Amino acid sequence: MGTTAKEEMNKFWAKNTRLQRPMSPHITIYRWSIPMVMSVTHRGTGVALSGGISLFAVAALVLPGNYPYYLDLIQSLAYGPHFLAFSKFALAFPVAYHTYNGIRHLMWDVGKGFKIPEVYRSGYVVMALSVLTSIGLALF
Repeated sequence: MGTTAKEEMNKFWAKNTRLQRPMSPHITIYRWSIPMVMSVTHRGTGVALSGGISLFAVAALVLPGNYPYYLDLIQSLAYGPHFLAFSKFALAFPVAYHTYNGIRHLMWDVGKGFKIPEVYRSGYVVMALSVLTSIGLALF
């Protein structure tokens, strides 16, 4: 007559247990690719930007003093030029990357750039533009 859905599900889990398969696909079974890394990075930069802006807003509300006071405080610490350039790069990169990759996603929304070579090419362009823009902003 056939099997029930419950019997099929039990056979499925018994087979996976016997073959020692993970419960769901895990990050270790995938070979990392540029689109995969860029997707994870896009989400990470989005979270970092949202968190940073929120933290800045809360700090502006609860900390005593005003913006010029804290700017003078940071300048008085006299960090070296290498530290400042790295800090500027670290602040600029998430903004640049998320912006350029967002434009890439907008192009996908209009149906452009879905072929695999185009996906990789646009990924490399986004990475290059992000790094170059961040370096340029860090040098100011």
